[in-house]
Amino acid sequence: MIPLELVGVRVELPANQPIVLLRDPDSGRYLPIWIGGAEAMSISSHLEGDVPPRPLTHQLLADTLRALGAELEAVHLTDLREGTFYAELHLLSAGQEVVVSARPSDAIAVAIRLGAIPILVDEELFAKVAIELGDVDVDSSDDASVDPEDEVRRFRDFLEDLDPDDFLEG
Repeated sequence: MIPLELVGVRVELPANQPIVLLRDPDSGRYLPIWIGGAEAMSISSHLEGDVPPRPLTHQLLADTLRALGAELEAVHLTDLREGTFYAELHLLSAGQEVVVSARPSDAIAVAIRLGAIPILVDEELFAKVAIELGDVDVDSSDDASVDPEDEVRRFRDFLEDLDPDDFLEG
């Protein structure tokens, strides 16, 4: 499994389709996953520090896991079938490992509410779907050398020519 960093949520234009963007810090390659609007809003609002007056679905699940004493150990991105990504929540409950199938967007939305939960991708899956966004200096260990605005610009340029069908298995 390859650990990924959550870069954030972007919107593909002109279709206005939200995408969650994950990055492998070692290779600098990215994994874009098309997601629903509600999940995009949930992830974005949490990353921006917005706290609704009452818990919404992803916060409710995070609170429920805590109340039951279950720990989310990792999110695993496991498969891509017919253009749809699959994920699993890997939990530890009462000393037992429990694996729950989930949509990647929901799994990520819950994970970010529980702290520094690893997001891992299957190596074969990542090899099939990872993309590069131009000349990113992957040898630099100084993250400050990466200009976030430049990365977003390159990503938007990339999205202009991208189609969700590009991720269909052939």
